[in-house]
Order: sequence, then structure tokens, then C-alpha cells
Amino acid sequence: MAKMIDRASGLGAQPSPEFEEQRTRWERRWASRAARRREPGSGATDRTISDLPLKPVYGPEDVAHLDLARDLGFPGEFPYTRGIHSGMYRDRLWTMRQFSGFGNAKQTNERYHFLLSQGQTGLSVAFDMPTLMGYDSDARQARGEVGRCGVAIDSMRDMQVLFDGIDLGQITTSMTINGPAAIALAEYVATAESKGIPRAKLGGTLQADILKEYIAQKEWIFPPRPHVRIIVDMMKFCTAEMPRWNTISISGYHIREAGSTAVQELAFTLADGFAYVEAAMKAGMDVDTFAPRLSFFFNSHIDFFEEICKFRAARRIYARRMRDKYGAKNPQSWTLRFHTQTAGCSATAQQPENNIVRVAYEAMAGVLGGTQSLHTNSMDEVLALPTEKNVEIALRTQQVLAYETNVTNVIDPLGGSYFVEALTDEMEKQAEDYFKRIEEYGGVIEAIEAGFFQHEIADASYSYQRSLESKDRIIVGVNAFEKEEERQEIDLLKIGEEIERGQARAVQEVRGSRDSAKVETALAVLKRACADETRNVMPPLIDSVNALATEGEIVEAMVGVFGRYRETAIF
Repeated sequence: MAKMIDRASGLGAQPSPEFEEQRTRWERRWASRAARRREPGSGATDRTISDLPLKPVYGPEDVAHLDLARDLGFPGEFPYTRGIHSGMYRDRLWTMRQFSGFGNAKQTNERYHFLLSQGQTGLSVAFDMPTLMGYDSDARQARGEVGRCGVAIDSMRDMQVLFDGIDLGQITTSMTINGPAAIALAEYVATAESKGIPRAKLGGTLQADILKEYIAQKEWIFPPRPHVRIIVDMMKFCTAEMPRWNTISISGYHIREAGSTAVQELAFTLADGFAYVEAAMKAGMDVDTFAPRLSFFFNSHIDFFEEICKFRAARRIYARRMRDKYGAKNPQSWTLRFHTQTAGCSATAQQPENNIVRVAYEAMAGVLGGTQSLHTNSMDEVLALPTEKNVEIALRTQQVLAYETNVTNVIDPLGGSYFVEALTDEMEKQAEDYFKRIEEYGGVIEAIEAGFFQHEIADASYSYQRSLESKDRIIVGVNAFEKEEERQEIDLLKIGEEIERGQARAVQEVRGSRDSAKVETALAVLKRACADETRNVMPPLIDSVNALATEGEIVEAMVGVFGRYRETAIF
């Protein structure tokens, strides 16, 4: 019998005559069965959630074109398809980083201490909508939203309370904020230094991915080009002064939550990342000085194998581009490091306990796909901010996965699967097709301005919704296996109006107790830095937060130079 693996070149070899005879018999049997289609609503489908075609079975012919060295390699080696570290979870588990924030800084600080006491190994800050949009808690635009979807942070004083009793030199912190990301970074640096911790010792990640805001999440302040300039300033500042800090986390999570397919999430996220690389290089930065600190943030949805293949394809695409197109010489510049969060959009308000099951599968897909850190959603997040009990269940989901399932013992355990390798390859090909289309517009910003990304996501979302309505796809408890009572009663975390009133009073007290002249001087210097592209905005931002300028005041000073973005309606 011919060898089934050609070790010199690829996964697939020339099958033996006996194998070909078996294949022919099976294909005849399958053809006769396939003619009898299952009934609508059975859940049977021949396509992934992203509408990629699926064969009923895969074999050597589907991977015959793959080259073992070129396309797979080994963990920790180019092209990193099988993982970015040679030992992966055998050496070190992923960071368990539960996204958390609600109410005021004191309440969220208490939640952080609880999570750390329960075995969480990193912090991840969720900010409320006014903070994300650059408004103070007493602003008219903030009414009804303070502390609702995250923690309210108006000034450095709030940031100091948020991390009270937490050693910022030891813990790593992720902050999910984009429009005012540079301000949050300045507040974090100033808070650490007020505790005697030098900025060079700080480790963590700032999301700061403004391009995906224009594509999907819509939390922007300035127009795209000055926003990207600020991000490059942050990259320069952190490269020089904060070597342990990941300046930007390029995020596909929100692209997926807006309704994209897995392929679109993969392609649009990497396209955004490459746009930041190009902007930094255009500003004179050597790619190897900043690329090792870039990180990514992906969604792990419910289509188990598709998600695993997405992560594997992302690493391979990124490594090839960084080395071959952008000329990175440092192997660390080739490695795509990413955080994963289970899919909020897959959670259901109906039968919310089912979300625990969904999260477990999605978390395992993230781990089998090789994530570096993971957030598992709580079952009640589709209804409200999670309760302490439900957060604990979500964290325990990760711990059971890490310590009981044994999936961490073998690196890339699905590597070499005919199906997994074929689907990984297909996702890479389709992502490359998207890169070509984006280039035809002239780049990411031009494609944003033309509405390309928005149209693509809208079409995908519409197609997915139609598949649910026709029951071509089944969501348990939603379009099948429903109960008469539409929603089960569970305890929810409620944020009362007293939080908003208290936070408004607090920010007014900050304004009343500080040195107003010092604030005015700091903001004037900041405005001059914004107007001069040869100056970096980070030093005057840190001076402004140290003077106790509020986030809203800093944003308005910068808007005076950059303007405020207004999206052109395209639908």
C-alpha cells in the first residue's frame, strides 16, 4: 500500500487502489442518501455559519496541495499555524482574563478583588458608554448611561480608586476603549506613577483599535486620519517608554458581533492590523521596534471547527505578511498573539442557562485554536451586566477546561485533520480575496469611507437572519425546542440612578478642588501638540490627567483641533 503521508511535501499522498475503490463505493451510497433531503428544521446543513461549503467527509485529496513545512510547520516556528509558542499550554496556560466593569470605580474594584481571589490571572476593564464616547458623567449626553455597561471613569481620581489595593507592577491589565484610548492610557500611567510604579514596569494591553469602530462598533470621536495619528503616537511612546505594554489590540470581536461572517472577521481584522503597521512605518518607525507588541482580539463563535480554523489561518496569514511584505526580521514580529472572548451574539435571552453550554464549546474552540488569553461570557450578559455568581460560573468554565479536560496536553491536537487543514486553507484563500478588494479601494480608510465593510457585514447579517427564520439553522430555545414561558426569571445586576447622581457629584467635586490655572495650561499645551504632527500627544496627555483635567475636558480640547467625526449614511 502506498504511504498515506508524504513527509517530504504534503499531508496527502497518492491513495492506494484499495482506498480509491472504498471511496467510490462510499460516494455511491452517499449520493443515494443525499437525494433524500432531511426535513426543514432538522438542523442539517452543508455550509458553515459563514456560508463556506462543507463536504460530508474529507480525505487526502483535500489536502494534497498543502506543504508540511510551508503551511504547517511546528508550534513556535514559522508560519505558526500550529501555535506561536513551542510548548504552548504545556509550558503555560492561557491568561484567564474576565472582562469586568460596572457602576462606579469602587464597585468595580471590589469585583476585581473577588475575581483575583477566585483564581483570575489578569484584569480586563469594561468602561461605560459615556467614558467610551468621551463624555463626563455629568454631561447631558451621559444621562441614563452612567455605569450601565461598564465602569464610569471621569478623571485620574477614578482610575486610582479602580485599582486601589492592586499592584499594577505585578498584574497585567487590558482596557477595552478606543476613541479616548490615549486618555485612558495616560490615566493608567499617572495612577501607577502615583503609587511609585514606573511606567516601564507596566504590563497590559490597550485596545485602541479605532478603525474597527468605523467598520462596526461606532464608538469614535475624531475623524479617521487624526485618530490613526494618535494611535501611532501611542505606539511610539510605548515603544520608547513602556516595553511591556501592548499598545494596540486589533479587534475582530466587534466586527463579528455586528453580524459579520468568520471570514469577514478574519480578513477585516487583519486588514486593520496591516493598516496600523503601514501607518507606523510611514511615520518612520522600524517594524521590528513595535510589531512584537501588537496583539489581536477575536470572537469565538459557536461553529466549533470554523472558529479553530479561523485562528490557525490568522496566524499563518499574519506571519507571511509581516515577514514577506513588511520586511520584519525579528521572529517575534511574525507571531500573531491574540485574546479571545466567547460570542455575545450567540447568547440568547430565551433559556439563558443554555448559554453556559454555548460558552463552554466556544471556549474550547478558542483553546484548541491556540489563544493566549480568554474571556468566557456569563449566561446573563444578554440581559444585563453579569452577577457575581454568574461571573464565577464563567470563570469556573475556563478552569474546568484548563485542568480537567486534558486538551492542553497536546499542542494543536486537530492539526493534520483533513477537514481542519482544508477549512483552514479555504479561510486563508477567502481572506486573501478580501485583501485584494480592500486594496482596490486604496486601503482600509478609503474602504471605510466608501461603506465597503458596512455593506459586507450588513449583507452577511441579513443572510444569517434569513437562515434562522427559515429554520435552515437551529438556535435551541429560539426557533426550536422553545418553552411556553419565553424568558426564565433569573437574578440580574441592576445599576440604579443613585450611581449616576453620585458620579456626577464626584466629577464636579474634582473640578471644584483642583488648580484650574494648571488645568488650563496643560490643555493649552495639549492643543498645540495636537496641531503639530511632529509632536507626540502622550506627554501632554499625561500632564493633563495629572492636573486632574477630566476626560470630557481633554476630549473637547482635542476636538477643537481635530474636529468630531460624523458618519455618512450609506443605507
